[in-house]
Amino acid sequence: MQQVENEKVSDVADIAPFIEAGIHIGHSRAKRHPKMMPFIYGTRNSIEIIDVIKTKVNLDDACAFLKKVGESGGQILFVGTRPGVRELVIESAKKLNMPYVSTRWIGGTLTNFSIISKRTRDMEELERLKVSGEIEKYPKKERILKEKEAEKLKKFLDGLRLLKKMPAVVVVLNVAHETHAVREVYKLAIPMVGIVDTDANPNPVAYPIPANDDALTSIKFILDRLVGAVSQGMDLQKENQAKASIGAS
Repeated sequence: MQQVENEKVSDVADIAPFIEAGIHIGHSRAKRHPKMMPFIYGTRNSIEIIDVIKTKVNLDDACAFLKKVGESGGQILFVGTRPGVRELVIESAKKLNMPYVSTRWIGGTLTNFSIISKRTRDMEELERLKVSGEIEKYPKKERILKEKEAEKLKKFLDGLRLLKKMPAVVVVLNVAHETHAVREVYKLAIPMVGIVDTDANPNPVAYPIPANDDALTSIKFILDRLVGAVSQGMDLQKENQAKASIGAS
């Protein structure tokens, strides 16, 4: 195992892109989570410095895992609700046609999945009524209530309309912030890929990526690579299906 680890590290010829993205900048030493000690290189002016060599190793492992998930056709749920991250989450998830949570994690999103699924169907039905014009058949007061309900549901559930079953994996862009999501995912034993800053507990995360979770440059650097890995896996799935189709004919 140690030999494999050394081989991975020896492949890192240039960590400059990680530094340029600000991935190495953690939180103050006072906020350090003790479980993050193995990922901390040192301290500079009371700020923890993340060991980007370990970031590279863990990011590669996460990408390899997500590539396999993409190839197998598994669904990936992206989670990032902080204001600066929302657009990145939505853009990345839509690029892969995957579900996402970008506004607020609703308690029971996964642990009470049947209830959330019902509310998602309610949202889609209200949208159908509006698009078809059938909503005009209702009295004005009831119509206004339905439209307000549709807006409220869309705000919180819009990204979950593609989630028809438990996800194969959940990608969390800020483990320290998304505590409710992390708790539910861990409770259900769903594999999790997550960005863990120096103030986060990496233990619940199957594939923890030590990195700055405040700088958008850092988050985008990592997210682009994760999305790229999934995309590669999905392309392989298409190739395999095409080969199987030709073989069957």
